[in-house]
Amino acid sequence: MAGCRGSLCCCCRWCCCCGERETRTPEELTILGETHEEEDEILPRKDYESLDYDRCINDPYLEVLETMDNKKGRRYEAVKWMMVFAIGVCTGLVGLFVDFFVRLFTQLKFGVVQTSVEECSQKGCLALSVLELLGFNLTFVFLASLLVLIEPVAAGSGIPEIKCYLNGVKVPGIVRLRTLLCKAFGVLFSVAGGLFVGKEGPMIHSGAVVGAGLPQFQSVSLRKIQFNFPYFRSDRDKRDFVSAGAAAGVAAAFGAPIGGTLFSLEEGSSFWNQGLTWKVLFCSMSATFTLNFFRSGIQFGSWGSFQLPGLLNFGEFKCSDSDKKCHLWTAMDLGFFVVMGVIGGLLGATFNCLNKRLAKYRMRNVHPKPKLVRVLESLLVSLVTTVVVFVASMVLGECRQMSSSSQIGNDSFQLQVTPVASEDVNSSIKTFFCPNDTYNDMATLFFNPQESAILQLFHQDGTFSPITLALFFILYFLLACWTYGTSVPSGLFVPSLLCGAAFGRLVANVLKSYIGLGHIYSGTFALIGAAAFLGGIVRMTISLTVILIESTNEITYGLPIMITLMVAKWTGDFFNKGIYDIHVGLRGVPLLEWETEVEMDKLRASDIMEPNLTYVYPHTRIQSLVSILRTTVHHAFPVVTENRGNEKEFMKGNQLISNNIKFKKSSILTRAGEQRRRSQSMKSYPSSELRHVCDEHVAPEEPAEKEDLLQQMLERRYTPYPNLYPDQSPSEDWTMEERFRPLTFHGLILRSQLVTLLVRGVCYSESQSSANQPRLSYAEMAEDYPRYPDIHDLDLTLLNPRMIVDVTPYMNPSPFAVSPNTHVSQVFNLFRTMGLRHLPVVNAVGEIVGIITRHNLTYEFLQARLRQHYQTI
Repeated sequence: MAGCRGSLCCCCRWCCCCGERETRTPEELTILGETHEEEDEILPRKDYESLDYDRCINDPYLEVLETMDNKKGRRYEAVKWMMVFAIGVCTGLVGLFVDFFVRLFTQLKFGVVQTSVEECSQKGCLALSVLELLGFNLTFVFLASLLVLIEPVAAGSGIPEIKCYLNGVKVPGIVRLRTLLCKAFGVLFSVAGGLFVGKEGPMIHSGAVVGAGLPQFQSVSLRKIQFNFPYFRSDRDKRDFVSAGAAAGVAAAFGAPIGGTLFSLEEGSSFWNQGLTWKVLFCSMSATFTLNFFRSGIQFGSWGSFQLPGLLNFGEFKCSDSDKKCHLWTAMDLGFFVVMGVIGGLLGATFNCLNKRLAKYRMRNVHPKPKLVRVLESLLVSLVTTVVVFVASMVLGECRQMSSSSQIGNDSFQLQVTPVASEDVNSSIKTFFCPNDTYNDMATLFFNPQESAILQLFHQDGTFSPITLALFFILYFLLACWTYGTSVPSGLFVPSLLCGAAFGRLVANVLKSYIGLGHIYSGTFALIGAAAFLGGIVRMTISLTVILIESTNEITYGLPIMITLMVAKWTGDFFNKGIYDIHVGLRGVPLLEWETEVEMDKLRASDIMEPNLTYVYPHTRIQSLVSILRTTVHHAFPVVTENRGNEKEFMKGNQLISNNIKFKKSSILTRAGEQRRRSQSMKSYPSSELRHVCDEHVAPEEPAEKEDLLQQMLERRYTPYPNLYPDQSPSEDWTMEERFRPLTFHGLILRSQLVTLLVRGVCYSESQSSANQPRLSYAEMAEDYPRYPDIHDLDLTLLNPRMIVDVTPYMNPSPFAVSPNTHVSQVFNLFRTMGLRHLPVVNAVGEIVGIITRHNLTYEFLQARLRQHYQTI
């Protein structure tokens, strides 16, 4: 270990010997997830698979198109509308289930503990009350941690993972039925267990899982649940439904259908159109009114009244009729809101920085250890939180008079309660450890559900002292930061809102008591403080503004909320990223931003593409296909034929007009020299054990030197496929010239398609014509979606290695492609907006010279290429 020079031998959860790391190439380390940490950052990993939003226009799909007409198209569209309605209803029911049991368990716990505290305050047995509270909290948190052990993806809020999915990255297990069950049950236990987490964030994840699974009518977790439903068997349709489900989750959580639609648009969906907008909004409305209908009926007994639009209701902000000087906000208050936005951005950046350090510590020291350690960490957090809550309520709380008005400083404050929130606000006042006719202001915040505490801060005027608010903010800030990232389902919206509301009320109290601004409405400042702190953490602008406006049902708050969120985002972005982007980066997910930086346009497609290609021929032997699939990890392969007529000219290093010509300092580099330069850092192809070269191949005659070479290549571009060599596959025995010979590009075929062809025995013998090869329909090709068989599970004894597979009917003959000289900004916009998975780089005469994937467009990769560009100038 002395030769490691102090480098870490363990990276995240993958452990390796330091000596091994030094001998591996950067590509191998990235694929294995063992990345070198440069400046303590984690680079995007290559082993994440992308979603394919582009349609594969192959022969089976064209057969489906031939049978389509306007009537079937309208039927398909009607089924899609029914699906989004069903997704909204089911998401609302999931929210109803979680809310019902959270309320049930919370009322049970606080009822028992409150009775015990009131009795033990007289008898001196408060230790028994603490043990009862610990018993409830530790039991609930233990159950939540066990559910995360069953499905680790259920931990956290799920918003970073759904953001990745909408961005086009397939995160394993993120939209499975088992994940939904563990997330729904786990979040109700973690919230009921007294952890500083919310149930609103996981609702977004739950809605996305419903959107992904419901239209499939089958489940991997429950294999018996399977119906013959031929629709929506593609990543394109599934991703649209996930967008609708995520929006429905936001709508159910906050009663904000428009905000949910904007959230789905702002936080990831790279492809969007008007039709999808209508469907997502309809799905959000369905979720909101389903939850509203059942909650209003269950809690108030008035079915059909629609009184509770979401899980989190802010109530009505309204000044007292007796106070003529009161205004919700004035133009002068905007200056204070801007300052609060700056402070909220700084606090959010601090929160994110601390949480990032905690997350890295967990990745290095907690996750590699046995899973029981994660459960113990969650129980430790629950234990500390419970003790802090109880001790702070007993020691740090102030006993305040229970009267309609009370004197604080020189100002008189009215106890104002809006009609909507009056029942919750009055019933949530706690008298712990205080004499008669008084209540404990700290216990009123700590010994209540977080939603009730938010209502207290929004709608109670003059009930909290500045010292109580400051201590509450500090304690809640630290404990919420520690809790987010533990192995329990947890949301961050409500804890951030509650912490920020305490900050806003503190500012209002200071302005009223010490500066003498009597016109200030404390509830407004609490709302702005909540928006500032939440915006400083998550860095959302458009959707969060609309969500808060819909939650308050007060359109006049639109301008101050928007200004506050913008200032908080700008301030926080100066120091670090949002909390969700930080956790995405810690997972090494290759997330694509909305656009590239201006400086990146100095690069071209030829600078960022992968030139070392693994390809297949239109007619390839089974032995070669198996070799390629088993010795590579690529998810798509170009289908090519070789330009044998130009091979000798190419090997001589002569300049070919047809190939990629790169101008640099007035000199033209030949393609061979350019490819050699690019391939110096590339590892060679793995050897093929099944390679058999056809001996009967005879190279065509070399073209006459005086003939127009460009004209020959243009003519050959439109001729049918030339003589093929199905035995050959890329090998490390090939020379550099052989590996980079001119290849005419004909299309792309996916790994899943090749494996499906092998599993179903789609091939023909040498003595037959390719017309004798069995044909698969579109339904048969998509039957195993989304989990296609793996090549390593294939029984090779059932295959004849000399048989030939004609891949041309199943490849995509017309994928999106770019020229080698295309600027990076154009490449990026095409790749992101069209939701592509692979982007071939094809020169002017149809020869493929490289391929671009998501990894080649990440910020870190482009920065590295830009540094190389500057070094070559």
